[in-house]
Amino acid sequence: IAGLPNDTLSVENGVINQFSQRWTHFIDPQNQANKWIKNMEKDNGLDVFKLSDRDFLRSMENAIRFGKPCLLENVGEELDPALEPVLLKQTYKQQGNTVLKLGDTVIPYHEDFRMYITTKLPNPHYTPEISTKLTLINFTLSP
Repeated sequence: IAGLPNDTLSVENGVINQFSQRWTHFIDPQNQANKWIKNMEKDNGLDVFKLSDRDFLRSMENAIRFGKPCLLENVGEELDPALEPVLLKQTYKQQGNTVLKLGDTVIPYHEDFRMYITTKLPNPHYTPEISTKLTLINFTLSP
C-alpha cells in the first residue's frame, strides 16, 4: 500500500494502477498520488520531471533505456506529441532487441520501464485521443 490511505477508493485506485495495460494518468489536486508514487518507487530510482523541463525527453529516454520508473508531474490538459510512441507502447523488434522510436532516436526498450503521469488540475477536460491512450484515475479526495 506504500503509504496510501486504507480507504476503499484509494485501494481500488492502487489496484487499477497495478493491473492496467496502459500507463496511468492520475487526477491529483491534493498531491496524494504524487506522494504515493514517490514512496512506492523510491527504491527503484524514480525519475521525476515535468513537461516544462528543458531535457524532459532525454530524461524519458534514459528511463526507458535503463528500465527505471518515471513520474511526469503537473501536466496540463495536453501532452507533448513526442510522447505518443511511449503512451501507445509502440515497441518493435530490431535485430532481436525490443526498441522504441522516441523522436528521431531508436532506443532499447527495457521491460522494467514504468511511467506515471499526474496533474494538479481538479477537473481536467481531456480529448478522447488522450483518454483512450491512458488509464485515467481520479485521486481527488472527498470529504
